[in-house]
Amino acid sequence: MVRTLAIKGSKKLRNAWAVYDWATSVYNLTISSAVFPIYYGALFRMADVETVEVFGTQIERAPLIGYVSSISFIFIALIIPLVSGVADYLGNKRVFLKFFTYLGALGCIGLYWFSLESIYWSLVSYMAGLIGSWVSFAIYNSYLPVVAFPEQQDKLSAKGFSFGYVGSVLLLCLNLWMVMAPDTFGFVDSEGVPAAVKAMKVSFVTVGVWWMLFSQITFAYLPKGHKKSGKRSNIILNGFLELKKVWQQLQTQIRLTRFLKAFFVYSLAVQTIMLIAAYFGEQLIDWGSDENRQVGLIASILIIQLVAIIGAYIMAWASEKYGNIKTLVVVNFLWMFLCIYAYFMVTPIDFYIGASLVGLVMGGIQALSRSTYSKFLPETTDTTSFFSFYDVSEKIGIIIGLVIFSYLSEKAEGMRTAALAFAIFFLVGAFLLTRVNKKIPTQEE
Repeated sequence: MVRTLAIKGSKKLRNAWAVYDWATSVYNLTISSAVFPIYYGALFRMADVETVEVFGTQIERAPLIGYVSSISFIFIALIIPLVSGVADYLGNKRVFLKFFTYLGALGCIGLYWFSLESIYWSLVSYMAGLIGSWVSFAIYNSYLPVVAFPEQQDKLSAKGFSFGYVGSVLLLCLNLWMVMAPDTFGFVDSEGVPAAVKAMKVSFVTVGVWWMLFSQITFAYLPKGHKKSGKRSNIILNGFLELKKVWQQLQTQIRLTRFLKAFFVYSLAVQTIMLIAAYFGEQLIDWGSDENRQVGLIASILIIQLVAIIGAYIMAWASEKYGNIKTLVVVNFLWMFLCIYAYFMVTPIDFYIGASLVGLVMGGIQALSRSTYSKFLPETTDTTSFFSFYDVSEKIGIIIGLVIFSYLSEKAEGMRTAALAFAIFFLVGAFLLTRVNKKIPTQEE
């Protein structure tokens, strides 16, 4: 595709940026939330085992995928600041975006061969998809202040998330059709492998192809990046030196630092809840039968995604009318209410209501957090390194949040108590947000 120069703030450039959300969000829905978890469990059921040997140790299926995910997030937390510093130093941010896009997409395609017999290849493919998704999205986030002016960023951020929700739902509907009616697509049972499982394997390929295909639109218009002046040697080391400079700048950016603290606390809770929501519903809701459970969980995922589109735009409207910080404070209180509500959920109807509310505030808090951080950035071309702090905070929060939730689920009275305890994080997050716009003391004071 021929690259065309687009001007900052132009509709062409803004739309090209938002299309990447459409391209990459299919990973989060089909791989992270819907089809892959079902496929992963089916492999163990078909083999009639609960453990698999990895590095000489028998590990149960749930802890195995948990360990691999945690290790992946550690890599992600380390890679993002490294890539961010190097990308801004060399001025080739788009190259890194392409690399991690292709890494993630090929990882998804590699899941076609995911099996217990080739567990190492399988887990490497899973990690490649996870790392490619999160790192590429971090780089994509850093382009927001590059492609749009401050007054455009709230709506554009919401537009990006909305594109992602619509695109991912469209592909998921196709994938679910393939899984629930495999004969329509020519899949048949053979050699002990059900047709539905074959359809799941092909769905992973569709995610990788979709991701690579639509990202070409973004690659065609996004600028290459800003090239740092001066001698370029010891590039990897200089990447860390750039991050050190950003850290030093953060010490003088009090409002930005205050927001980052608040974001870390409430994002920790948001991301953890989003990751464990399906497990919560599968284990604690009275579905009546296994078939109802599968259909119900899939339906709740679709509800979350569709309602999130509305939520993203509602929050963009509210932020324009009442301001970003006030809106985020209200959203934190809504999340706190959801944690309390989750404690009492029993029936499928309860879960559907909860899923609708999660969708409403999920899109809003993600889109608004991203644009608020972008607005607080100082005048700089070093946007990638600044956004790395934002993204690394989120990833470290995910690791901490999962550990806390798992510990509370095991040591307390189960997942309900753990969900209730997370209401505290939103209360603290709301409090910290109220301090963001407090008067900043001067040296004379």
